[in-house]
Amino acid sequence: MNTDKITALYCRLSQDDMLQGESNSITNQKNILLKYAEDNGFKNTQFYVDDGFSGTTFDRPDFTRMIADMENGKIGIIITKDLSRLGRDYLKTGQYIEMIFPDYDVRYIAINDSVDTTKSENELMAFKNIFNDWYARDTSKKIRAVFKAKGMSGKHLSVPIYGYKKSETDKNLWVIDEEAATVVKEIFKLCIDGYGPTQIARILTEQGVPTPTAYARANNKNSGHYNAKIHRWGEQTIQNILEKAEYAGHTVNFRTHTKSYKNKKRVENSKEDWLIFENTHEAIISQQDFDLVQELRSNKRKVQKCGEINPFSGIVYCADCGKKMYLCRSKSLNSDQEHLKCSSYAADKDECTAHFIRTAVLKEIVIGEISKVLGEAHSSEEKFIQSATEMATSHQFSELKKAKKTLGISEKRIAELDRLFIRLYEDNVSGKISDERFEQLSKGYDDEQEKLKTLITELAVFIEKTEQKTADTTEFIRIVKKYERITELTPELMHELIEKIVVYAPDKSSGHREQKIEIYFRFKVAISVAVADSRVYDKKRKAA
Repeated sequence: MNTDKITALYCRLSQDDMLQGESNSITNQKNILLKYAEDNGFKNTQFYVDDGFSGTTFDRPDFTRMIADMENGKIGIIITKDLSRLGRDYLKTGQYIEMIFPDYDVRYIAINDSVDTTKSENELMAFKNIFNDWYARDTSKKIRAVFKAKGMSGKHLSVPIYGYKKSETDKNLWVIDEEAATVVKEIFKLCIDGYGPTQIARILTEQGVPTPTAYARANNKNSGHYNAKIHRWGEQTIQNILEKAEYAGHTVNFRTHTKSYKNKKRVENSKEDWLIFENTHEAIISQQDFDLVQELRSNKRKVQKCGEINPFSGIVYCADCGKKMYLCRSKSLNSDQEHLKCSSYAADKDECTAHFIRTAVLKEIVIGEISKVLGEAHSSEEKFIQSATEMATSHQFSELKKAKKTLGISEKRIAELDRLFIRLYEDNVSGKISDERFEQLSKGYDDEQEKLKTLITELAVFIEKTEQKTADTTEFIRIVKKYERITELTPELMHELIEKIVVYAPDKSSGHREQKIEIYFRFKVAISVAVADSRVYDKKRKAA
């Protein structure tokens, strides 16, 4: 035996092993291994310790370091307390013991299992490795069952996310971490103000705000990948924060799952499989602001080349085709010539009409209509709340009635298509129609049915959301109180007060161009109808 080489004393402890008490503790393993080495005259001992790592994976820091030392010829003997400390994957454990270790002339000893690769009495080793693997599988099943029961009960399945910390009195309760929560609030505010994740990340980096990983490490917490960039905020980090419903006070369980007890890589679950428990802890972000941010994120706004964000981005729609209108801006157009144009017509001239509206004209109308609503809300809050509640109820009933009618017609048509397909099949079998004709007609029926099924799914979601949503006029009043007088439109103002703007095609029957505009305020509290007349705007501008 070459005494110059290291005698590696390898210890491993997983979270599951900790439940078994002191017998598998790192301290106990070290004592057993060191005594065995001393009793048997093994010199030059060195510990390799992986604390908190499962035996089903071999991607462990100190195990990897030990193998690297072995490959560099530094190790002569590897000793573990038992076979399960080396690993619980019987295939890989057997490969290391019977193939890899011998290739590097390394002797392996598992003390409690009486395994020593320099001796021949290892016939039961393969069975012991299989039993260790089965133990890991059985333990995993039990833990999954406990994990599922905990998740189904509404308890958090993860450690507190950035902005929260564990309660000192109840480890299952999340409480607000004020310092980190301030940053979370700023991120949501910047998003409402019109900034995207990349811009927000740049702003926080320039301000020197610690990233979540840097903040956790500064507070002696293990967080993030060891390779994480702790001095620069990333776009993905901002996106993850903006999407987490936990900041609105809810618990979201079963976002991810692992493929098996051996493959620990986490896989995203579809949102339908998530389990959400509302109002389980104190919110950092109000539900209204969180919903607003999700809506803004679904209608991503581009920063124009001039550095400005179009306040109408994502909320102006064409009345004829229902598609969004987009901003047309270039160096050749001055501010009075910039306009919003129907996206359907731009893509295909046969899909819609070539109508547009100048942004300067639309801005003046919207400022005027917002000012009217703010005036009504400020002058008589009680009367405004009553009127807004009636408006919201009426609008909601109308939308629901229309959606339910369309849903009923679609479901009826799907049933009719099923009957037509059966009749078509019978005609094909009897020879009344050719195979080619059958293929053509059946494909048409299939396509129509698929479109109807998609529509039904969308309608069902819309109906469910609409029935759950009530007019929150109190919240609208709270937002209104922030604004006394409106002189300029900002993305924050627009998206806090307005849900959408519908622009109609121009009417030239009176001899000049007029356009009907509908402005739908948030929470369905009001709908303003105005007429855009470019002549009126141009006269005002010249007079000014």
